[in-house]
Amino acid sequence: MSERKPREVFPGVYLVGGPELTHPSDCLIYAVDGGKESALVDCGAGNSVGKLMANLEMVGLGEKPISAVFLTHCHVDHIGGLGGILKKRQPRVICHKGDLDAIETGEPEKTASSWYGIRLPKVKVDMVLEGEEEKVQVGSAQLLCIHTPGHTPGSISILWDRPQGKVLFGQDIHGPFMEEFGSDLAQWASSMRRLLSLKADVLCEGHFGIFQPAREVERFILEQLRGNGF
Repeated sequence: MSERKPREVFPGVYLVGGPELTHPSDCLIYAVDGGKESALVDCGAGNSVGKLMANLEMVGLGEKPISAVFLTHCHVDHIGGLGGILKKRQPRVICHKGDLDAIETGEPEKTASSWYGIRLPKVKVDMVLEGEEEKVQVGSAQLLCIHTPGHTPGSISILWDRPQGKVLFGQDIHGPFMEEFGSDLAQWASSMRRLLSLKADVLCEGHFGIFQPAREVERFILEQLRGNGF
C-alpha cells in the first residue's frame, strides 16, 4: 500500500492512521466527518496518538470534536490508543458487550497485548452495544453498528449509508481465528454473509486497505470465505 499520507477515501471518510501513517503496530484507523462532529473507527495500538491527532489536522478535522470512538473489537492494535485520546479529547467510547470485559480490563490474552509487549490501562466504555444492530448518531452522520462475531465475540462492523454510496467499516473481517480470542468460524461465516447482503460500495478494512467499487468489496469478502473453507 502507498498510504503514506492521510487522505479522503470517500466523501466524509478519511484514512488517518495505520502502519505507514502513524506506527507499524497500528491497524488502519478511519475518521468520519459528521459535520459539526467527527468520529474515529478504532485508534491504533497507542504508540502514536500525537501523530494521529496531527493527521486529523491535516485532513481538516482537527478542530472538530471527536464525539465517538468506535472500538470494532478488543485487540490492542485497535484499542491501545484510547488512553492517549482520552487525555486529549472527551469522546463517547463505544463497543459491543461481547468484548466489553476485555476492553475495560485490558486482559493480555484476549486483547493480544502480550504479543505486542504493551500493558493496556483500564478504561471505561460509555456506550455498550447489545443487540444485532444499533444506530449511533455522529453529528449529521447516522452510523449503523452491526454485530459481526467470529474474529472475536464482540466484533462489530459499521455501515454508513450515504447518498453517494454505502461505506462499510469491516475491521479484521479477514481474521485470524484463535481459541484465545474466542474466535468462532461458523459465526464468522454467518457474519460475512450478512455483510455481503449489505451490498456496500466501499469496504474500509482493518489491515488490507480500502476496496471499491461494490464488486471489489464482494470479491474480497468471498475470497475470505473461500480461504476458510466456506
